[in-house]
Amino acid sequence: MTRAFVFPGQGAQTIGMGKALAEAYPAAKAVFDEVDEALGESLSALIWEGDIETLTLTQNAQPALMATSLAAMRALEAEGVSVTDAAFVAGHSLGEYSALAAAGSLTIADCARLLRLRGQAMQAAVPVGDGAMAALLGLDFETAAAVAAEAAGDQVCQAANDNDPSQVVISGAKAAVERACEIAKAKGAKRALLLPVSAPFHCALMQPAADKMAEALAAVEIKDPAVPLVANVRAEAVTDGALIRDLLVEQVTGSVRWRESVQWMASNGVTEVWEIGAGKALSGMVKRIDKAVATRAFGTPEDVKAALSAE
Repeated sequence: MTRAFVFPGQGAQTIGMGKALAEAYPAAKAVFDEVDEALGESLSALIWEGDIETLTLTQNAQPALMATSLAAMRALEAEGVSVTDAAFVAGHSLGEYSALAAAGSLTIADCARLLRLRGQAMQAAVPVGDGAMAALLGLDFETAAAVAAEAAGDQVCQAANDNDPSQVVISGAKAAVERACEIAKAKGAKRALLLPVSAPFHCALMQPAADKMAEALAAVEIKDPAVPLVANVRAEAVTDGALIRDLLVEQVTGSVRWRESVQWMASNGVTEVWEIGAGKALSGMVKRIDKAVATRAFGTPEDVKAALSAE
């Protein structure tokens, strides 16, 4: 059984996530303490006792989801599972940072500060209401990308997330994204729905955020990961810390090539994917991409114990 460890992105956040892990495993609690200290505030209080609207703000959701993923990873490590038991690590958008922290490429403190800045920079890049994202269901990637290009006109509209064979998320100027939804329906999309997001992620409108991240990443040590990272913008494994730095900048405006990433891992021997952190969204995508790949999700102490007893 060849495994990959994958780490979820925005949208997986829930109030209370990771709390049971922190209560059951001192190493998991230490992750939340480290993130709180790095940010100079009690993000853990927001995660465990706050309101979902505040947690969902991009600048909070990104470090919160990373903290929860790393807490789950530390719980697994406390039970004898190492990140090096995986052949590859990967993460969906911000989850790529979680994957790098799990693989020792970034420290948790640096990761928390980078994700706080990333969230703030992505939010600030486009005035609220000017941008939008939409999920196109039932179109393949090539068709969805063509729809986005047709809708763009003199505005930005791009395929942002190639999630699985039946779901592509597009991103750009609000009017262009709305046009794309109508074009997609005319081309046979089952559904085309605007997403409740605060900014148009993973498109050219995010260039100001990419510039800020380039500056921040230049000041942070990025080690070669202990396990190869299947990078969002490459959909193949990379192991060089300096290259990873460049790809993290590129990722802000580039497409998340998740479908291709999973296909690449499967073609390179991966037979089981462990989703580490909040929710099970990536597990669902993996099953739609390749039914032969088994999935497990690890977000609670019960998940950790169940998996280890089944080993």
